[in-house]
Amino acid sequence: MKIVSAVLAGYSQLARIKPEISREGQNRLKWFDYYEKHDFNARLACRYFGISHQTFYRWLKRYDPKHPEKLESRSHRPRKVRQPTYSIAQIEAVRKMREQYPKWGKDKLAVLLERDHCKLSVSMVGRILTYLKSRNILREPLTNPISVRKRLSARPYAIRKPKEYQPKLPGDLVELDTLDVRPLPGVILKHFSSYDVVSRWNVLGIFRRATAETARGFLDDMEKRTPNQIKSIQIDGGSEFQSVFEEECQRRGIKLFVLPPHSPKLNGAVERANRTHTEEFYEVTDSTFDLADLRPKLLEWEQICNYIRPNQALNYLTPAQQLDQFKREVKFH
Repeated sequence: MKIVSAVLAGYSQLARIKPEISREGQNRLKWFDYYEKHDFNARLACRYFGISHQTFYRWLKRYDPKHPEKLESRSHRPRKVRQPTYSIAQIEAVRKMREQYPKWGKDKLAVLLERDHCKLSVSMVGRILTYLKSRNILREPLTNPISVRKRLSARPYAIRKPKEYQPKLPGDLVELDTLDVRPLPGVILKHFSSYDVVSRWNVLGIFRRATAETARGFLDDMEKRTPNQIKSIQIDGGSEFQSVFEEECQRRGIKLFVLPPHSPKLNGAVERANRTHTEEFYEVTDSTFDLADLRPKLLEWEQICNYIRPNQALNYLTPAQQLDQFKREVKFH
């Protein structure tokens, strides 16, 4: 009986080589072992290993069975690297000037150095600063912030929205915001907007003041007039969303996410909705802007937004139609 032993491509040569080569070099060595065992058929070898013809022939020029280390990757570093042209004296001059004026950049330092008869280009001053920082030679002073901005107090319940929290179902995330309505000189009303980012469902309210008590009362309206269970609310750092409002969210088991300072774009859905309410309701509604006259009209506009107005983000369905479609899909599955 004749026994035929099959050797994997490349291993016949790998068994003979003495010097250690990397995994990449071993893989390339297998290309040419397979290439030689199949009648020097380059097209077949390329197809077998999934490489291009250009890559195969480029390495074939370097291939030497007696010197497999030639199949190692080479450094692409230029043979000649540009050397710094600034002197030690110039480095010291820039260091002293920067330590004397630690908040000044390369442009100002270049002007001051020229006054001291040390003329350097702005780019060279920048390169010297980079050199000093990379070697920890430059001594930067410790800053002592004295900003008049109020420090943000720790919130007892609200947190930043985790990156991994992604709303997928109606009610998973409702953005809440306020808007100043100034219809007449000296008249300032506070508009509250609640916007579900998944179903695009709106709940609106208008009040004389935006306080935590007002926000807590509006929370009742949100839960009554929203067809979905509210699981989380996202707010900005306004004082109206603190105190009793935050306590009420905690009592009801609603997650409360607060935005970082100066980042309204993270509440972009409700911000865009506020623009719609301003342009399509407040600017065209005939009203005395007394709350008794304005509130019924705002509730009517809320119904229009949820049941009549086509929403472009929902492929021109209304939020109510979107919810019905969602319920049918859930029931079907």
